[in-house]
Amino acid sequence: MPEGLKKGWTRVAFGDVVRQVRDRVDPQEAGLERYVAGEHMDTDDLRIRRWGTVGDGYLGPAFHMRFKPGHVLYGSRRTYLRKVAVAHFEGITANTTFVLEPKEPDALLPELLPFIMQTESFHEHSIKQSKGSVNPYINFSDLAWYEFALPPLEEQRRIALVLRASHELIESTRRLGGSIHVAKFALLERAIGGISGASLLPVADLLLEPPRNGLSPAPSVDTGNVMTVSISAVRHGDFNPEGCLKHATVDAEFAQHFIVESGDAFVIRGNGNRYLCGKAGLSEHSYEALIYPDLLIRLRFNPELIIAQFATAQWNLPSVHGRLVARAKSSNGIWKVNGQDIREHRLAVPPMVQQQRITERLDVLRHRLGDVSAREAAAKRLAAALARKAWGVDD
Repeated sequence: MPEGLKKGWTRVAFGDVVRQVRDRVDPQEAGLERYVAGEHMDTDDLRIRRWGTVGDGYLGPAFHMRFKPGHVLYGSRRTYLRKVAVAHFEGITANTTFVLEPKEPDALLPELLPFIMQTESFHEHSIKQSKGSVNPYINFSDLAWYEFALPPLEEQRRIALVLRASHELIESTRRLGGSIHVAKFALLERAIGGISGASLLPVADLLLEPPRNGLSPAPSVDTGNVMTVSISAVRHGDFNPEGCLKHATVDAEFAQHFIVESGDAFVIRGNGNRYLCGKAGLSEHSYEALIYPDLLIRLRFNPELIIAQFATAQWNLPSVHGRLVARAKSSNGIWKVNGQDIREHRLAVPPMVQQQRITERLDVLRHRLGDVSAREAAAKRLAAALARKAWGVDD
């Protein structure tokens, strides 16, 4: 038995037990209704939560790979985004998304494959073998020689059962959080629609200063006089730098123009995902040496006209955000809005007493979301610990 392997486990190459499905079809002729693009897959999320409808617009010639329920989809471009998902419907995807399945279900349990592809060693291998700098990619042959320890079938069933249960726990917290978001949107839609005397005013008239793009200096490995963030700091209506901080060196005096302060709202001006383009997040805190990147635009609302929290929450409403993103233009796969789009965007501005009442109700829901987020984070830590234990990796 090879050194370091548990009894009954064997070391295998990925390509020996997994095959790339190359079921090439025309989506229209095959009668397929849904397609999945890279933007429909989320980092570290096995579920496909969004998709497009065949015929809803131009579907490029690369979209000819059919997948079926149970197939594993893997984004082969920018693999550092860790996009692994399990299909629960039949559809079409581009040839840059690998469609994978076990060669022999009696050798590798299909339910276990996505969890193998979520391991840190798999991601490290994939990233290391990627080619290109602007849009790094891999071929299936680069994955084929990745080696991992494969347990006996009964052990595979036990591991898959445990890991699936841990992911269901994460999913249950996400559903609860989603329900609170729906309640928040419903509250805002109802409140804005029922307010008499609310005016739709251009954003330019509601700011203390013009919108300002951020600064994107070259990041340093572990030194620098300031910190910066990626655009993932903007999520769920908040600006939260946790988990996406990087060091950078910038002239101290110049950096002061881009320091993040409490009450600053940030809009994502560019993203490959059209849904995320134009979303906004509000910073609750001031930071001494934190600057924001060029792909974010800072807004400083005039508190005498509109409460920043009310403005940001309203901004992300599907009906309001939809008006802004309708202005977005695509270039090289990136959707962008510019300063002019944002200045001309309009928000409802009811009397201040009504804004305050709505904001107080939003605060209640916000605290509940904070509790749910803490539960989700704990569930993710548990899932990660179970995965490490399952593969015999010590903490």
